[in-house]
Order: sequence, then structure tokens, then C-alpha cells
Amino acid sequence: MSRFLGTGVAMITPFHADYTIDFNALEKTINHLIDGKIEYIVVLGTTAESATLTKEEKKQVFEFVSEKVNGRIPLVAGIGGNNTAEVVAEVSNFSIKGYEAILSVAPYYNKPIQEGFFQHYKAVAEASKLPIILYNVPGRTGSNMSAETSLRLAKEVKNIIGIKEASGNFDQFNEIAAHKPEGFDLISGDDPVTLPMIALGAVGVISVVGNAFPLKFSEMVRTCLKNDFKGARKSHSDLLEFTRLCFAEGNPGGVKAAMKELGICEDYLRLPLVPVSSSTRAKIKTEVDFLR
Repeated sequence: MSRFLGTGVAMITPFHADYTIDFNALEKTINHLIDGKIEYIVVLGTTAESATLTKEEKKQVFEFVSEKVNGRIPLVAGIGGNNTAEVVAEVSNFSIKGYEAILSVAPYYNKPIQEGFFQHYKAVAEASKLPIILYNVPGRTGSNMSAETSLRLAKEVKNIIGIKEASGNFDQFNEIAAHKPEGFDLISGDDPVTLPMIALGAVGVISVVGNAFPLKFSEMVRTCLKNDFKGARKSHSDLLEFTRLCFAEGNPGGVKAAMKELGICEDYLRLPLVPVSSSTRAKIKTEVDFLR
């Protein structure tokens, strides 16, 4: 059985008004997610605004989350980049207790060819003490890692155990699901397509909207995993408009606005990200009131 069956949440990083990390709100967020019965937390993924955190801040967050979770739920560390040597150094030196895997985003901006993707991940996986989950998100990275390359990595590199697939391409999802080796997990990287991806063979999702509504979203995923897609469809439909609004003006602006409405944290973001507009905020409030 997959170690990452069900719902993982790519956890936000709350900030104070002066843009320093709000560790009290971070602890509140951790407990909110665990109380919401999700299966695992991804720490310092894209949703955490990790691109704007310093190395020292990242270390503080990794350690703080591990300490506060205290073994209650599995943790996955987000460590990736477009400088292979630097990522190799980071994963080889990562030894913070409580983490079970590393989620590593495909190299961005450089636009590597497929062989470049393969050699990058091969080097990262061979350097890591923890298993690696690939993360393909061409909408952010500027280039797509093909299904063929993902499957090659799955079959040839022992320490690679799954992929968070956020290409939005069902041909690609189908290819991976049909030909992946046993023990390699296909994980949805897009909240609104989680239900159909599980129908194809995905083991779950790494979610953004689960930050705000962990129980509702994780119950929908568990229902899907029982092959009760009819039963899951209402929750899926109920969450669709909220999900659309969460991404309407960028991530994590939308979900942070929702979490402010829920009283979990403020919605400060570090530049170049900014909070959502007042009109989108009003629509998010309507959906939060509907869903809570």
C-alpha cells in the first residue's frame, strides 16, 4: 500500500504584518490540518511561498513543524530548484527528524530537455537519504516533463517513489497510470481534477484548498478511494467554485483569504505576491460561509 494514500496538504506559511513568519498561526494551521484528518503535510512547497523564504527561515520552519507535529502525521519536505548541484547539496544534508519523503519540483526557468529532467532527478534521488516524489507543474516551471521521462525515472531510479502530476494533461495522466511500475504513486497536483485522477489510478492528492477545508476535502478523497465516485460527487461539486476562487488571483492568495475568514491566520503575502482583490475576497467569503 502507498505511504501517501489519501490527502496531503501543501501547507501555507502565515506571516505577520511585517512579513516575518507567524509561528503561532503556523502551529494553529498544523493543528487545523491534523484535526481535519488529512493523511500528511507537505512543508515548504510552492503554496508555502518558499521562493521568498531565506535558507535560515526554511530550516526554522522545517524544525518547527517537525517539533509541533511530533509524529502525529507524516511529513514531506519541499526541496527543489533549477540548480541541480544546489538541490543535491540540500537533499544530501537534510536530516530533520519526522520527515518521510522529499517533494522536488521539476527544474524551472532553464527549460531543460527531457534528458536534462532525467539526469537532474537521478542526481537528486541518488544524493537523498529520503525517497523522492517528483513534481511536474509546467504552468509554473515553463516546461513539461513528459510521461515517458516520468516513467523512465520510476523504473530506473530506485529512490523515486511517486509523482505529483499537475500538467492538466489527461493523456499524460493516462500514460503514467497505465505503465507505472508497482510501488510508484501517481498523485494529483490539481484539486479540481482529483476525483477523475483517482478514477484513473491516482492514490490521492497534494492539495491547496485542503488548507482551508481539510476535513471536507479529505473525506471526499477517501470516498473516491473506496470507488464510491457517486458518493464523492456532491462534495466535489460543492468545492468546485471555492477551488476556482482560490486560484483566480494566484496561489496562495485565495486560500489565505479563506483561512483569514475562518480565523486561522492573516492573509499577508510576501512580494511579488499580493492579497486578492476586494471583489474576489467577497466571493471567497460567500463560499466559506456555504462550506463551513
